[in-house]
Amino acid sequence: MIGRLIDGRYQVRSRIARGGMATVYLATDLRLERRVAIKIMHGHLADDNAFKARFVQEARSAARLAHPNVVNVYDQGQDADMAYLVMEYLPGITLRDLLKDYGRLTSEQTMDILEAVLSGLAAAHKAGIVHRDLKPENVLLADDGRIKIGDFGLARAVNNNTATGQALLGTIAYLSPELVTRGIADARSDIYALGIMTYEMLTGEQPYVGEAPMQIAYQHANDTVPMPSTRVPTIPHELDELVSWATARDPENRPRDARVMLDQLQDVDMTVRASSADETALQPTMILATGLPSAVADAETQILGAKPLATATKPRTPTPPATPDNAARLTDKARKRKRKGYWLFALVILLAALAGGTGWYFGSGPGSLIAVPQLVSASPEDATGQLTKLGLEAKLGTQYSGTIAAGLVASTDPGAQARVAKGSTVTLRVSQGPQPITLPVLAGLSTEAATAAITDLKASVGATDSVFDGDVAAGTVISASRESDAGDVSQGGGYFEGLKVNLVVSLGPIPDVAGKSVDDATAILTDKGLVAKPGEQTYSDTVPEGDVIKASAAGDGPVRVGDTFSLTISRGPEPVVVPNVIGMSWNDGKKALTDLGFALSYNPGADAISALLKVQSTDPVAGTSAPKGSTIALKPTNPFG
Repeated sequence: MIGRLIDGRYQVRSRIARGGMATVYLATDLRLERRVAIKIMHGHLADDNAFKARFVQEARSAARLAHPNVVNVYDQGQDADMAYLVMEYLPGITLRDLLKDYGRLTSEQTMDILEAVLSGLAAAHKAGIVHRDLKPENVLLADDGRIKIGDFGLARAVNNNTATGQALLGTIAYLSPELVTRGIADARSDIYALGIMTYEMLTGEQPYVGEAPMQIAYQHANDTVPMPSTRVPTIPHELDELVSWATARDPENRPRDARVMLDQLQDVDMTVRASSADETALQPTMILATGLPSAVADAETQILGAKPLATATKPRTPTPPATPDNAARLTDKARKRKRKGYWLFALVILLAALAGGTGWYFGSGPGSLIAVPQLVSASPEDATGQLTKLGLEAKLGTQYSGTIAAGLVASTDPGAQARVAKGSTVTLRVSQGPQPITLPVLAGLSTEAATAAITDLKASVGATDSVFDGDVAAGTVISASRESDAGDVSQGGGYFEGLKVNLVVSLGPIPDVAGKSVDDATAILTDKGLVAKPGEQTYSDTVPEGDVIKASAAGDGPVRVGDTFSLTISRGPEPVVVPNVIGMSWNDGKKALTDLGFALSYNPGADAISALLKVQSTDPVAGTSAPKGSTIALKPTNPFG
């Protein structure tokens, strides 16, 4: 492969890496004169349409993302029997290589890498793409410091929950519990894998090990990931909590997507780095050396670490003390006592003023204000009792609420913790339950119009299921149902605020591939996200040999992206055995052949005297197989002997 020119454009230079599905090479794009990474599918997989479809899916998934933390995809195509993918070339190493070299990373290094990965993953989740194969091998660390996510080969568009028909996708060490037990992946499955990666970066090892893959899968499904600090005690507890949140066994207890986790990581990052800076700022207590020279000890100012001045060692001439006058001394003492009396009097006045001010503050001043308690979800009777004990008045009001049960306090006015004077009135707004709403007819609306109509009424869209439908235009809602009980709401009607509505949206008709070649039919179905596989071969009078008669879905029910179609291939017209009509009357012989679908070739003049003629011979001869619709040459007998 080294030195080969692919598609007349990409000159292969050297091999970078090899995986289970493809090999990655360094190549030069001769048209744009730049280095690229080109991913070429292994030859033994070239005939597998499922792998080809996954290869195309990787290109489409990555091409939908334009983010500095996602590897760019430039091109995709096929050269002879080779399917290839052209990507941005990043000289550097993978996160796996880094972990092999250093064992484990510091908290700061882990947070830096995690922030970059979460930024790229947040863009994928926002675009509706689940990666499904996050692991250190797919995190690229460029020599210039850039960090990018690569290998979207298993990525799928997400419709709330994305089910996979294959056994288990992704590397077993990073599979979420729901992928192990139910084969279902969504954005929270990526978060779980990222939590396992974070654990591995902090500790240098994976949380679960086993001799067989199923042992590891069992631990993912049934055990709780331990906190990293149980392995490395110096890890901050904030990172422990982040890992525990990301690896919760129940997906509902994890961040709903990468953006939510990224926001939390940024808060954790500031806290951890601030704590680290504080610890660095603390200095140990300095123990000064004992036994200072007497000359230095006598000096009025000590300069630590400096050399003593030469004059500091010279002896000083002592000055004899002055003898104070006794009268002057007594006068000075009296003056000091008088000043002390003034200070005591001033202190008493100050304390009295302080006591009076405190009494005013808490009696009738700002300190007399009362904080409104938290009364949401309390019964009106209980809430009224609490306000009465605080010296406040209660007044009842009403309010619709989709979160507080009917009959309980939904909110207060003023709100909780607001400070009010004694005797003030607090309005208790009692929940009337969810606000009634009237949904419009949703069937027949575009997806955008249906979503706007639902959200404008303070309802929300639950799952969106896309299916092929020949009677409904692409992007149009086919039906709608309540998420809670699958009740049909396609035709609208009266419901309540907070309703969650599932939508079934049309992808348009399934492409008609009848009469197409197998390659053309496969390409057409693949372009629609469907998988085509050659099926049975059968005879056809109308479809040429080797072309597709029809494409049939593998199962019953609605057809979705990713479903498999079986191609029925024509063997051409069915061969028919030429009957023996020799010796039969001319008209009877002709009828016997035309009834079998053969065309006839003979002298037209024979029909004028058909009553006198019999069939003398046929070409092809009787007993020979000939395609239905082919021509049989007839020769009549000589009526004149």
